[in-house]
Amino acid sequence: MAMSRAVPNLAFRRLRGQHSPAEFAAAVRRAAREIGEQVACDARYIGRVEAGEIRCPNYAYERVFLHMFPGLSLTDLGFSARETVRGRPRRVAAGAPPPAAISTRNDEESDVLRRAFMTSGSATLAAASLGLGGPAVAIPAPRAGHRIGEAEVRAVEDAVRQIRLLDDRHGADGLYKVAAQPLRAAYALLDTGTMTRRSTEDRLHAGAGELSLSVGWLAHDSGRLDDARSHYAEALATARFSGNAALEAHAFCNTSFLARDTGRYREAVRAAQAGLRAAQPLDSARLLSLLSLREAGAWAGLGERSACEQALGRAHGFFDRGPCDDDPEWMSFFGEPEREALEAQCWSALGDWGRAARHAHRAAVLQNPHFARNLALYRTHLAKNLAHAGRPDEAAAEARRVVESLEGIASARIRVMLSETRRALAAY
Repeated sequence: MAMSRAVPNLAFRRLRGQHSPAEFAAAVRRAAREIGEQVACDARYIGRVEAGEIRCPNYAYERVFLHMFPGLSLTDLGFSARETVRGRPRRVAAGAPPPAAISTRNDEESDVLRRAFMTSGSATLAAASLGLGGPAVAIPAPRAGHRIGEAEVRAVEDAVRQIRLLDDRHGADGLYKVAAQPLRAAYALLDTGTMTRRSTEDRLHAGAGELSLSVGWLAHDSGRLDDARSHYAEALATARFSGNAALEAHAFCNTSFLARDTGRYREAVRAAQAGLRAAQPLDSARLLSLLSLREAGAWAGLGERSACEQALGRAHGFFDRGPCDDDPEWMSFFGEPEREALEAQCWSALGDWGRAARHAHRAAVLQNPHFARNLALYRTHLAKNLAHAGRPDEAAAEARRVVESLEGIASARIRVMLSETRRALAAY
C-alpha cells in the first residue's frame, strides 16, 4: 500500500512565531519541567512536527503542549485525532495497558521514547566520553533521587575545554560526531531540574550553552552548516532562559560568523550588533573588539566599505585597551594573529587583495604554532589573497606549505579555500 504524503502542520508553525526551532524546543523542555514531564525535544523534533511527519504527539508531549497553550486542543495545534492515527478508539478497556504503554506501538513515539530514555535518569547511560588523543572526559548521567552538584558541572566544563583543545590541534572533521554525545549528556543533566543550589544551575546552564557552541563550531568548521545553526540557536535559547549575558554575546558572535560564511550578510550585521549590546555590561574590551570585527566582516560582505572601516576602527580601539581578567575563557584564540586574519578577510571581501595579503601574512607570522589549525587557516587565506593579487609564485609556495602541514588536521573550510586558491592559480 502506498504511504500517504505528510501534510505540513501550519498551525503549529504559526504558534512557534519568531522563535527558531531550537529556541522553541528549549521552551517545550522548560514547560515539561514545569508540570513534571520529561521530553527529549530538540530542533529536529519540531521540524518533524511542522513537516507533518508527526501526526499526533505521544501522551507526554500532548500534556506539555496543552500546558503551553491553554484552551487549545490537539486539533487546534494542527494534529490529527489520536484514533485516526492509531486506527483504534482512544477508550482503553479494563485491564488493558495504560495509554503510555499503548503509545509505544507507534513508530514515531517509539523513536521519541527511546531518545527520552537515553537522556533520562536511567543508569544505562553511565557516561558520555570524549577521548581522541587527550584525557577522557566523562559526563555522569542523571540518576533518580540524585541532586546535581559540583562533580557534574565540572565534568561539563572540562568537556568544553577538552573539545576546544582538540579542535585547536586537529580541526573539526573527526571531532563533531564524537562531541555530540557529551552535549546530549549535558542537556540531560539540565533537564532533570534537580540542582543542589542556584549557583550550580547557573553554571550548568553556562556550561551546557558553551558546549553547544563548541559542538556548533565543530559543525561549522566541518561544513555541517545547518547543524551549526541549530547548535548556535540552542545556545542562544539557553542564554536567554538563564539570563546569561556572556553566553548570549558568544552565541551572537558565532551566529554572525556563520551568517557571513553562508552569505547572509544582513543577518550577520544584526547578530554582531546584538552581540555588542549583550556584551556592553561585561567588562571585556577584547570581546567588544571581536564582535566589532564580526560586524566589519559582515559590512564588507555587503560591499559597504565605509561601514566596514568604521567597525574596524572600533575593533582596533577596543583591542588596544588590552586583555583583562574578565575576558571570556573561550576567547583564548583571539590575539593579534586572529585580529589580523579577520581584518584580512574584510579587505579580501572588498576586493583589496594586496592589503588583504599584508594582513594575512602578519597573521601567519604572529601565530603560535601550537594552534596548528589556525596557522594552516591563516596561510590558506594568505595563498588565496596572493593568487588574486597577481602573485602566483608566492601563492603556490604558501599553498604547498599548507598542504605539507595538514597531517593530523581535518578542516573542511581549509580544503574549500585551497580549492579556491587552485582555481585562482589556474589562470597562470
